[in-house]
Amino acid sequence: MNEKNITKITLSEARKLKGETDWDRVAKSDGYEDVGSEDDFDWSNAVIVEPPHKKMVSIRLDAEVLEFFKASGKGYQTRINAVLKSFVTAHRTD
Repeated sequence: MNEKNITKITLSEARKLKGETDWDRVAKSDGYEDVGSEDDFDWSNAVIVEPPHKKMVSIRLDAEVLEFFKASGKGYQTRINAVLKSFVTAHRTD
């Protein structure tokens, strides 16, 4: 995608567009769907799911590589891990 394909409009212009978004409700919300209180859920069958174990390491990266991943915001370490994991998958011989 390049800049010529991007249309920029203001929030007030977006609100005037035809659509089904309830902008007043969005403005009042905290960004999460209203699903009720914790008391409304049956937690008796809940299972704790732990994320896959990762090892903490120290790694030296070229400054430009680190800047590239950091430029896209929070989660850059996860993205670096995904790229490395993809490389391993592509080059695994077993």
